[in-house]
Amino acid sequence: MATARWTRAETLAALNVYFQLSFGQLHQRQPAIRQLAQWLGRTPGAVALKLVNFASLDPQVRASGRAGMGNCSKLDEDIWQELNTQWDAVATEAATLFDQYAQQHGVAPASDVMDELEELPTFAEGRTTTATVQVRVNQARFRKAVLASYGSRCCISGLAEPRLLMASHIVPWSMDIHNRLNPQNGLCLSALHDKAFDIGLLTVLPDYTVRVSAQLKQAKVDSFTREALVAFDGRAIAMPERFKPHPEFLESHARRFHFL
Repeated sequence: MATARWTRAETLAALNVYFQLSFGQLHQRQPAIRQLAQWLGRTPGAVALKLVNFASLDPQVRASGRAGMGNCSKLDEDIWQELNTQWDAVATEAATLFDQYAQQHGVAPASDVMDELEELPTFAEGRTTTATVQVRVNQARFRKAVLASYGSRCCISGLAEPRLLMASHIVPWSMDIHNRLNPQNGLCLSALHDKAFDIGLLTVLPDYTVRVSAQLKQAKVDSFTREALVAFDGRAIAMPERFKPHPEFLESHARRFHFL
């Protein structure tokens, strides 16, 4: 196995895997880590350690007391800083490099998110089939990163059935082209709460508490609506283990629907 210093391409391919795994999956037995290790000619332990290094740079992980090994290279730190200043550009580069390694080893591009594509509605953008497919692949990668961060559980209701979970953009896809892939611009919500969030029946304030619209609270609603929506007014969401929703994104949503 190679012992050479990690290159930017290798490090970014590893970052792409980091996005898709929960902290508890950052070990050398994890299939995605073993696969990338084979592609890079490195040991699974070395790849797992690289992902743990990313975790040690992640403020949300550090705040939980799981800071990782702390053996980051300057390249790791530079890429992490770059990521947080231009998220979509770096995430796209990471995914592209990962796909290149996959193709070199006879694996189809975007194979890492094929299972997520079936969960997504068709959402076309661009005039070509290629553009539409790429949009769906990007959405799938965003979904996988958000669900991994929240442990595949709705942050409002606690629902844990993946087929009923959505990776909800806080600032819509169409309104911010620079943070479409940023999991800090996402919430893991049940299909019901995703729809309510999307049309402004509820929001999540910058202090991470749920606010239900006055219109809904004052209406004569059925018992299901009271229990499934209104009852969560004022409650704190379950926080992700990493990629905490950015307060500026939450404030933007709350202001757009006149909660602030």
